[in-house]
Amino acid sequence: MTDTLQKFMFQEAPVRGELVELSDTWQQVQSRQAYPPAVKQMLGEMLSAAALLSANLKFNGAVVMQIHGDGPVRLLVVECNSDLQMRATAKLAEGETVDDDASLRELVNRHGQGRFVITLDPKDKLPGQQPYQGIVPLDGENVASVIENYMLRSEQLDTKLWLAADGKVSRGLLLQKLPKEGGTAAQVEHDAEYWNRVVMLGSTLGTEELLKTDIQTLMHRLFWDETLRVFDGEHPQFHCTCSREKVGNMLKMLGKPEIDASLAELGELNVNCDFCGQGYLFDSVDCAQLFATETTADAMKQASGNLKH
Repeated sequence: MTDTLQKFMFQEAPVRGELVELSDTWQQVQSRQAYPPAVKQMLGEMLSAAALLSANLKFNGAVVMQIHGDGPVRLLVVECNSDLQMRATAKLAEGETVDDDASLRELVNRHGQGRFVITLDPKDKLPGQQPYQGIVPLDGENVASVIENYMLRSEQLDTKLWLAADGKVSRGLLLQKLPKEGGTAAQVEHDAEYWNRVVMLGSTLGTEELLKTDIQTLMHRLFWDETLRVFDGEHPQFHCTCSREKVGNMLKMLGKPEIDASLAELGELNVNCDFCGQGYLFDSVDCAQLFATETTADAMKQASGNLKH
């Protein structure tokens, strides 16, 4: 596998690092839909960022990262679960053109109404449990700074990110200062100085170097003079979780009147997954079965209630 996420810890202070390299996964995402270069770069950077953040979470579920835009790009979505299975998509406004060198502000925050959303969605939810969701205004000039500001304000974690993506590869570096209880004033000062030191080392990394250098070489080149504890590499991969059942549930949420009206106009409903392009065809019989199942369940529930009375 060419796609790798490498975790490491600095032995001198409570600081962790991660490097990620996405080639196959990124190519799979791009093969589903053609994006303008500026959109491709931003989505690729988000893909690496999602892998880096999800690798630190100790729960069975998915991290969903979204940017809701008020410019030519309306939505960017990247999802990464605890097995590092990933998918991503972007939606553009109709009739808009995107300059190749468009900035994040020009793409998604033209009028200052853009939003950044992170959702933590547990796989096995407890009864009544809802996904955790953090929503903040877009604060930053690029994907990395937006996430850094979110992590500091919402999670109280000092985090630095370096991200880069082109048509071939997406790579990223994360450094994070871990919370530490207690310690002497000298230890606190030492940890702060060490954090500044490794951030300074990371800041020597340029976009071109990040794009053209594999992550093992990068780790050695940046931190050769540091004592690191390096963990076994993990391997992200593209995987879409869409299914006919999920699409059916989505159609049911629209309601029978709207579905009936769409069937009368189109004859059948062909729903394509935004992430992988898989098509799901529902004719009038299929749609009738969706709502028949719901009606039957309601009837059984009502009958059970009548018996109790």
